[in-house]
Amino acid sequence: MKSNNSLTPSYFQFTVFADYGPLRYLFFSLSLLIYVTIISANLVIVLSVCLETSLHQPMYVFICCLCLNSLYGSTGFFPRFLVDLLSDTHFISCPLCFTEMYVTDTYVGYELTLLTVMAYDRFVAICQPLHYHSKMTFRTVLLLLSLAVLYPVWAFGYFFYQASTLPLCGNQLHKIFCTTLSIIKLSCVGTSVINIASQIIAVISVFTPLSFVLYTYLRILLVCRRSSSEFRGKALQTCLPHIVTFGNYCISLFCDFSLSWYKTDEVKTFSIVLSLEFLIIPPIINPLVYGLNLPQIRGVIFGFLRAGKRVH
Repeated sequence: MKSNNSLTPSYFQFTVFADYGPLRYLFFSLSLLIYVTIISANLVIVLSVCLETSLHQPMYVFICCLCLNSLYGSTGFFPRFLVDLLSDTHFISCPLCFTEMYVTDTYVGYELTLLTVMAYDRFVAICQPLHYHSKMTFRTVLLLLSLAVLYPVWAFGYFFYQASTLPLCGNQLHKIFCTTLSIIKLSCVGTSVINIASQIIAVISVFTPLSFVLYTYLRILLVCRRSSSEFRGKALQTCLPHIVTFGNYCISLFCDFSLSWYKTDEVKTFSIVLSLEFLIIPPIINPLVYGLNLPQIRGVIFGFLRAGKRVH
């Protein structure tokens, strides 16, 4: 199991998968349907924004990036998960495990930072409409997207490096996919410093964006109170789904991180459900809430469909 010159296992075993017998085919079919739905829905939004020049605006660019991240995270999780549902053994090689760990961890980080950037965009558009085009320039959008990408790479890169250099005294993971914390728990040496650092960064990474989003939407609500009913309706149409989904995402993410330190079976089961939630729910909800719910994107999609029918 272990190489001669290190204490790093050559493979890891997932212990939470059970023998479901014929039910495994039902679970596989449902999971495959979810994966195909995620790919199709997000791909439609991405292509619509890329092909339609009228959607080349900051808000739609951010929505496109959010859908790209959904494709990125889903592709990093579902293919191996589908194989595991049909397999009798649930092993993963060390390089593949670390690749999956990096993809899923950065996907979570990108989701948080992109939603935060989207909140800032809506804040400027609604609270400072006269300055929107001067503030949300191409350079500003590029800078915001760069920060949204670089912060998760830096934050999770530190833990990724720590996990990859630790000597490990086991290869059993009590998860359905590889995570940094599950690898660190297998360490042969003390990890108290890493644990404290991870908790601090987790609190900063979750509650700082959440606090900023709550602040921006509080300001938006105050502006809406003094505006016309038509303006208020349009503002709430774009903002309310955002705050609900973002709050739910942050809470489930923080609970999953907090519960992952406990070892009781009940807590482990609940943690697995939460980890599935932020891997499955956002990629399904995002194209519906931020894409199809907006009349501009919906109009473009229907226009493409009508054009396709005329060709045939």
